[in-house]
Amino acid sequence: MDKAQLILLGLPIFLFCSDLFNLFTPPPPKPQPQRPHQPPPHIPHQQHRPASFIPETLDFPSQTSGLGGANGYGHTVEINFCVSCSFKGTAVTMKKMLETAFPGLDVILANYPPPAPKRLLAKVVPVAQMGVIGMIVAGDRIFPMIGIAQPPAWFHSLRANRFGSMASTWLIGNFLQSYLQSSGAFEVQCDGELVFSKLKEGRFPGEIELRDLISKTLTRPSTLY
Repeated sequence: MDKAQLILLGLPIFLFCSDLFNLFTPPPPKPQPQRPHQPPPHIPHQQHRPASFIPETLDFPSQTSGLGGANGYGHTVEINFCVSCSFKGTAVTMKKMLETAFPGLDVILANYPPPAPKRLLAKVVPVAQMGVIGMIVAGDRIFPMIGIAQPPAWFHSLRANRFGSMASTWLIGNFLQSYLQSSGAFEVQCDGELVFSKLKEGRFPGEIELRDLISKTLTRPSTLY
C-alpha cells in the first residue's frame, strides 16, 4: 500500500475518531444567572451649616428603566437554539438587543437538543460508518470468518472502487449525523415562561417583536395566591 492509499485510508479514520470524541464529550455546565451587585446606599456626611443655607438634594435612580418602564434586574431570559443549525449568530444578536433594551437582564444561551430517538440514531451512525469502511477494506477476510464463503454482489461493487466507496460512505454518514443532531429550535423563555417558539410558529422572531414580548412579560403584575 503506497503513501497515497495510506493517506486516503487514514484521513477518514482520523475524522471518525474526532467526531466520536466530540460526540461523547459532555456539554459544558449551564451558567448560573448572575444577579447584579447592588452597592450599599451612600449616606452623605452631615455638616453644620448656617441656618440661612438650604442644601439642594438630588435624587439618583438606583436602576435604569428600559423599554416601557421595564428593567431587567432580577429577571432571566433563556434562548435555547439549535447549535448544529447555525442559529448561534441570530441568538447572539437577540442577546445583545435584549441586554441593551432592558438593562440588568440576564440572557442565557443554550443548545436545544433533538428528541431522544434522533440522538440515539446519531450515535449509531459513526459505528455504521466504521463498519462499512472496515468491510470494504477487509471484507474478503471478514466474510469467511462469519461463515459466508462467497461474498455478496454488493461487496464486489464497493470493492471495485474502494476509495470512492469509502469517501461516499463518510460523506453520507456525516450528512445523516448532522441531520439527526439538529432540532431546528429557537425557543425563548422569560423567567421560565415560554414567550416564543420557532417549533410552533415555524419562523424566527423579529427583534421588535421579541422586545415587545419580553417587555409585556416583565411589566406584567405578578399574581399572589
